[in-house]
Amino acid sequence: MSTKGKVAGIISNLVIVEVDGPVMQNEICYINLNNVDLMAEVIKIKGTQAYVQVFESTRSLKTGTEVKFTGSMLEATLGPGLLSKNFDGLQHDLDKMDGVFLKKGDYAEPLDFKSAWKFTPLVQPDEEVVAGSWLGEVTENWISHKIMVPFKFVGKFKVKSVVPAGTYKITDNIAILLDTDNKELPVTMIQKWPVKIPIKAYTEKPRPFRLLETGVRVIDSFNPMVEGGTGFIPGPFGTGKTVLQHALSKQAEADLIIVAACGERANEVVEIFTEFPELDDPRTGRKLIERTTIVANTSNMPVAAREASVYTAMTIAEYYRSMGLKILLLADSTSRWAQALREMSNRMEELPGPDAFPMDLPAIISNFYARAGYVFLPNGKTGSVTFIGTVSPAGGNLKEPVTESTKKAARCFYALSQNRADSKRYPAIDAIDSYSKYLEYEEFQNYIKENISDDWVDNIIKAKNIVIRGREAYEQINILGDDGVPIDYHQKFWKSEIIDFVLMQQDAFDKIDSSTPIERQQYMLKKVIDICHKEFSFESFDKVNPFYKQIINYFKQMNYSEFKSEKFTNFEKELENFISSNKN
Repeated sequence: MSTKGKVAGIISNLVIVEVDGPVMQNEICYINLNNVDLMAEVIKIKGTQAYVQVFESTRSLKTGTEVKFTGSMLEATLGPGLLSKNFDGLQHDLDKMDGVFLKKGDYAEPLDFKSAWKFTPLVQPDEEVVAGSWLGEVTENWISHKIMVPFKFVGKFKVKSVVPAGTYKITDNIAILLDTDNKELPVTMIQKWPVKIPIKAYTEKPRPFRLLETGVRVIDSFNPMVEGGTGFIPGPFGTGKTVLQHALSKQAEADLIIVAACGERANEVVEIFTEFPELDDPRTGRKLIERTTIVANTSNMPVAAREASVYTAMTIAEYYRSMGLKILLLADSTSRWAQALREMSNRMEELPGPDAFPMDLPAIISNFYARAGYVFLPNGKTGSVTFIGTVSPAGGNLKEPVTESTKKAARCFYALSQNRADSKRYPAIDAIDSYSKYLEYEEFQNYIKENISDDWVDNIIKAKNIVIRGREAYEQINILGDDGVPIDYHQKFWKSEIIDFVLMQQDAFDKIDSSTPIERQQYMLKKVIDICHKEFSFESFDKVNPFYKQIINYFKQMNYSEFKSEKFTNFEKELENFISSNKN
């Protein structure tokens, strides 16, 4: 018999329930308010009282209201039909809901149970399978969606039967498995996964460190990301966090994109809903939305649903990773998620940490980031989830708790600079304040040497040093004046400007410059470094500025030209002639 309870206390959307039986952590329950069932999750158990966070407004809720517990945790419903969908944090299909505002208790199924899919079996009777093994496949948009042995199945199983190729609904039995006791276990195309417990169904092996191309030069050429890696983008309001994530979603080397809008303002989320269906996918030539799933909870939605949205998005990403796909998960903004955790922690009167965030905030963030990664599947195939979140620190303070806690978990740090944004130098990533810890891995360095260039890592270090020296020179010029420093200081500054204008900045509205392949990045990086190491002589400081501006102009024209095209080559020759005529 299922456990029931009565509302004993209400603190906004934290409700204390007096229960009459056993309950478990993260169990889902429903509170009956005026004949409408409100969904809630158990977040704390104390004696006969269960503290639950309600995913809806609790206005007009009274003590004594009946509560029913389901015996199951917060789960994601997974199967064919997830792509191109817009979900809320609880995976309700927003496109199926009526009206402008979401109504209490108005829940919509995430999948279409009436649609039929063309199924092709991948196993034969008597084959041995385990959790995560591929039983068959259907085509979802252009993706091969694998139908797997449910991850709740423990141990080895034998395929008793599998349906022939044909058209089936997702609720139809497509296979019958036998366990070690010869008990029959029917399998459909649907699975349910708990969103806060990572599913482990892969083989432990030393992971390879492979570059994840993003097409963004200031990331790939200065602080590269690896496939299955983690990173985050902190920055003050208006520095381009959302725009940068949109660029990554279009250009990054990934099969599928999962977007978790966990606390963005409503207008930003609406832009995602309206823009993504119209965007052309440069990787496939189709529409970007065809390989995208959006999980949205705006900042004015209940904090509990906002907190759940990041877990729902990660679970969907893990599901597709188990099909051998490369997934890019983007979350904007995890600061809102952390604020939701803070609100619930304060309502439960827990001991607060810095800025009233939970004491265990670093552990919560680390556990979540750890779910990304590169995995080996039981059949020897590989899959990956690369996670890049954004953080919105109040006032742009990168020392606040959420940024500091995320630094401990993420391996890449892409700091957005207010000064760069104000001077229209986009992307506004500060290449010096940012870092990629993957550059320190010997395995990644070996991968770079084998697949890109022997001197690529060395050139990255050289470029960063030139930028640092340029900043130092700029500070001296500002203090002492143009004619108060040696001409060498002006040269150092303008050499750093070449790297900035040519390699760090990028035109997102230009078809060619918006995305740069790694071969082109490596070529341009080497060429810029070679020029920065050349020595030039000038009679006075006022001759330095126009000279280097002309060099930057040639490079910019090259950036806007097809790589190694006639136009590109002509500008390159003009640049070389200009340098030769002015060289010592």
